[in-house]
Amino acid sequence: MKLGLAIRELHRSETALAKDLLKVADRHAVEHEVHHVAHDLARWSHAHLRDLADAGRHYDVHLSGDAPVPSAPLTALRTTASELTGRRPEPGLVLLADLRRLHRKAAGVSLDWELLAQGAQAVKDTDLLALATRCHPQTLRQLKWTNAMLKILSPQILAS
Repeated sequence: MKLGLAIRELHRSETALAKDLLKVADRHAVEHEVHHVAHDLARWSHAHLRDLADAGRHYDVHLSGDAPVPSAPLTALRTTASELTGRRPEPGLVLLADLRRLHRKAAGVSLDWELLAQGAQAVKDTDLLALATRCHPQTLRQLKWTNAMLKILSPQILAS
């Protein structure tokens, strides 16, 4: 059975998404909506990591349930850089690139949740299916947020 591989891959992609959400939140601290929402969305990914670690034990997959912790010096550096550059046009392009990367990562995580749900259905693992059914909508909301932010910010940034 390869569900353990699917759980491991989803854990890896969810970890990467959580790390990037925190990086983007710190890098764009002056963009208050981005900063606060990205931190909130990272908390969802952290909860998913704990749940995936629990689910992995049933498939002999040992994963950390701990959330990735950003480096304190790098976080301070990103926040300071964000404050120094403020609302100049160049950080706008960096924000678009960051949101674009987050969107692609969230899309990958969404696909991984879908695959895990299909596998759980095939083997009739109701607990794993319930996990995917509970977590996947939150990933879809992460995806919708990045898409909405790209649509809102891109005309303003690209036309300036």
